[in-house]
Amino acid sequence: MLAIVSPGQGAQKPGFLAPWLDSVPAAEARLAWWSTLAGVDLVHLGTRAGAEEIKDTARTQPLLVAAALLAAEQLPLYDVPVVAGHSVGELAAAALAGVLTPETAVALAGLRGREMAAACALEPTGMAAVLGGEPDEVVAAIEAHGLYPANRNGAGQIVAAGAAEALEKFTVQRPAGARVIKLAVAGAFHTPFMAPAERALTAIAGGITATEPSKIMLSNLDGAAVNHGRELVQRLVRQVTAPVRWDLCMRGLADLGTTAVIELPPAGTLAGLIKRELKGVEIVTVNTPDDLAAARDLIARHGLPPSHEPTPSFRVVVAGDAGTFSPAADLAEGDPVGKGQVIGQVITRQGPVDVAAHAEGVLIEWLAHRDDPIAPGQPVARIGESF
Repeated sequence: MLAIVSPGQGAQKPGFLAPWLDSVPAAEARLAWWSTLAGVDLVHLGTRAGAEEIKDTARTQPLLVAAALLAAEQLPLYDVPVVAGHSVGELAAAALAGVLTPETAVALAGLRGREMAAACALEPTGMAAVLGGEPDEVVAAIEAHGLYPANRNGAGQIVAAGAAEALEKFTVQRPAGARVIKLAVAGAFHTPFMAPAERALTAIAGGITATEPSKIMLSNLDGAAVNHGRELVQRLVRQVTAPVRWDLCMRGLADLGTTAVIELPPAGTLAGLIKRELKGVEIVTVNTPDDLAAARDLIARHGLPPSHEPTPSFRVVVAGDAGTFSPAADLAEGDPVGKGQVIGQVITRQGPVDVAAHAEGVLIEWLAHRDDPIAPGQPVARIGESF
């Protein structure tokens, strides 16, 4: 199983897009078009701008989404079954999953960046990385100081965020066995301080055209796979004030049996977390066009198996809860399935939870069988339009 991941804010480096403009013929025109949509000069930001300029939230967010999508267009993505992104990287992942168009993802990143920058300017806030310590104790200490655990990144890393004064006290009165490093960011992202930005995105969310995902997309909200386009848009809006649970996304990768990961540019941050958390997973970081050959090789070895038969169009139905699977007794492979039809249940400790198809079609294949243990986000069936 192969996954492709897209990084979030803080991964950017001055000039990191220059090799792409030098080597990919359509790169400059593509970025120029996306610049019109995002309201910033992506060519300048990715090639000539300095570290301070690209640290500006309003500029960084569309730059990161554009960089990931620019590189992804050079890869055979049909053979990649799983996608995920960290924070604003979720917008790029949503485009790779087919929920948003690249243009919509870049435009949303521009709006998201501007609105979050405006929210940061309302009062002094910040963020600090907490490295080490016992996770529950770290979260309790963060909340005791009136702060929020904005990012839970796994691999012994939690990010505290909130009012600047409270953050200063927290860095002095740090949790036992932990180091606290202040981050050079504009404000307290993924906390209630970003509520004005969430309201701005909510106001336009209803006008966004979203389609059903063609890949398994793991959500920052809880690490679960999202198989409905409108739900994913709602989660993307909610994520502005909600914590990033990258630890749960990595757990989702493990539950899916992920054997290989490609990180899109500017790559390295997520690869480091995955390497420490998921042992034995093969990782390729794509930072320049020179890395594309290794990424294509990884896709060939770990992606969906090639076939000379006509490829059916299908969607994967996933479970939303942990438990054991119970397929519908009267449903067999080859049977027609209606939109919203319950195809089975996950038997949880709290009781049965229905698993429904989000599109009509034909039950191509059961991916889980009666009494199989099920994790959140695990595929249970393929629903296809035709054989």
